[in-house]
Amino acid sequence: MSLFLDIHTHQTKQENGVVAIQSLSLTESTFLAMPKTKPISVGIHPWYGKLEDLPKNMKYLNVLARQQNVKLIGECGLDKLKGEAMESQLQMLEMQMGLAEELQKPLILHCVKAFDELIALKKRLQPSVPMIVHGFNKKLEMAQQLVNQGFYLSFGAAVLKSEDVALALEKIDAPFFLETDEAEVNIKEIYTKVAEIKKIAVDELKDVIFANWKKIGL
Repeated sequence: MSLFLDIHTHQTKQENGVVAIQSLSLTESTFLAMPKTKPISVGIHPWYGKLEDLPKNMKYLNVLARQQNVKLIGECGLDKLKGEAMESQLQMLEMQMGLAEELQKPLILHCVKAFDELIALKKRLQPSVPMIVHGFNKKLEMAQQLVNQGFYLSFGAAVLKSEDVALALEKIDAPFFLETDEAEVNIKEIYTKVAEIKKIAVDELKDVIFANWKKIGL
């Protein structure tokens, strides 16, 4: 039986039949209690990152990100509603993009009201590693713009509630991922809805998502 892939979750519990990538925000306690075997992502979240702590945090991240079970760098990114000034957030993201490039590990990205800045940064740095915008909850036009710029999109609980997000998912012809993030919803519920949107069977969707996972080198 094929597995469900949940590319981004904050839940620690591992569920049977599901490969879930637990997202950890870098703090000193993360450094001390880092899982060594289950698949995780680790990064400096824009809500919690401070520019003055960047040298110390990058030193930590440089060590942790090399663990074999760290599949993605992040979540990291840009947020105009929370966190430090945009200029500081851009510096923190740029450093993490550099590390991801060095290690050839994809980035999982948080982006709130800062897509122009994110696109501009990608154009300037031209990273070769995949960049996945998690929790995509915008309209089709934004989805197409991001895909055209080489980003991957990951969809979560928003597909259950928003017709705009469901339409974006239905119409984009590009590899995508599915996630639970912080939602209480089960990943299987999201797969069921997305299979309906894409007009395919759930088992076929599971195969598609794992093929996308392989496509980004994981």
